[in-house]
Amino acid sequence: MKAIRFFGVMALAICLGWMSAGGKAQALTTHDIFQASTLNQVLQRNKLIVGMEVEYFPFEYADEKGQPMGFDVDIARLMAQELGVELEIKDIEWTGLIPSLQSGKVDLVISGMTRTLARARAVSFTDPYFVTGLCALLSAKKASGVTHVDQLNAPGRVLAVKTGTTGDLVASKRFPKATINRFKDETACVREVVTGRADAFFYDQISIAKHHKQNPDSTIALLEPFTYEPFAIAIRKGDADFLQWLNLFLETIKADGRYDEIFQKHLGDIIQK
Repeated sequence: MKAIRFFGVMALAICLGWMSAGGKAQALTTHDIFQASTLNQVLQRNKLIVGMEVEYFPFEYADEKGQPMGFDVDIARLMAQELGVELEIKDIEWTGLIPSLQSGKVDLVISGMTRTLARARAVSFTDPYFVTGLCALLSAKKASGVTHVDQLNAPGRVLAVKTGTTGDLVASKRFPKATINRFKDETACVREVVTGRADAFFYDQISIAKHHKQNPDSTIALLEPFTYEPFAIAIRKGDADFLQWLNLFLETIKADGRYDEIFQKHLGDIIQK
């Protein structure tokens, strides 16, 4: 029903803008455009609905009571506070995040999502709110002699990647000679490396450092990023009002120190800015 209402409002705005009583074309007004925007819908609903996959420490994960917490969660809470609305977080499997956004089930996605040219064909992205890069978790059993990721592009090498992530996309293009095994969740990829069934797992720098720390005897971490990974907030295509507000929000909290507070709370002990 939410998707039907959203597209219904969009259709109404278009009709109001382009059709007059006499059937003559008429330009859309800024009022018409704002009425159809997600920003206006959020304000009218008095609730911001955010999609994220709540299993990506330290950006979004569940506490002992099952409640979402993490870097992205606090950014979303601050966003809702600035909008003066309630916050609802929908925990959605990674591969379902963009479809849920496109169908109107959520207003935006903030889930450690890298903005890429491929994804930007389907959604619009804000300016980056965090920048990292892909690193490699190596199997001490199978890849002890590997000192650079390019050595993994060879027959007989087995790579574990999480389906739909940039690690998945990069592996297909950069390591065509290796065997690539895809898994639905991060934990399964790490298990493949820890048990020696895979040579390596590609993921962001923070996660790779964490997994190596948890498995120091069975893994090796290559922590020099070999890609550029700008995390950004995803919204539906063509929503200029919402995009402008979100970029101003990010600019504001970075300038007034609130972003740094959230950064230090969740990432300060892991990486240095």
